[in-house]
Amino acid sequence: MRRLCLILPFLFFAFPLTLLAQSKITASEAKNHIGEKASVCGQVVSAHYAARTKGNPTFLNLHEPYPKQIFTILIWGSDRPKFGDPENTYANKKVCVTGIIKDYRGVPEVVAEQPSQIEIQQ
Repeated sequence: MRRLCLILPFLFFAFPLTLLAQSKITASEAKNHIGEKASVCGQVVSAHYAARTKGNPTFLNLHEPYPKQIFTILIWGSDRPKFGDPENTYANKKVCVTGIIKDYRGVPEVVAEQPSQIEIQQ
């Protein structure tokens, strides 16, 4: 009984945190969730592989194309081989990316390190 009393408060607080970590939000809502783990969903409307830029990033922009993007999925060059050809794989598709939302120069982004972080929606 004593163990149960110790475990119940933990479960009470941990369960809502688990649900929060798996919440789905739109690309336009992401700016209000900086620092949180969430799934951000939207249409990939522009994509660019910056092969000559430091770190060889790939940018997948949701909802609005660069330079007016409202959310970016960033794939670093070191992780790119895991994704194949992401700028073509995800182009014009509705996707959800899961990760910690960060702010980069006023634009929210999630860094995708694994393909399992990006789910193509039907």
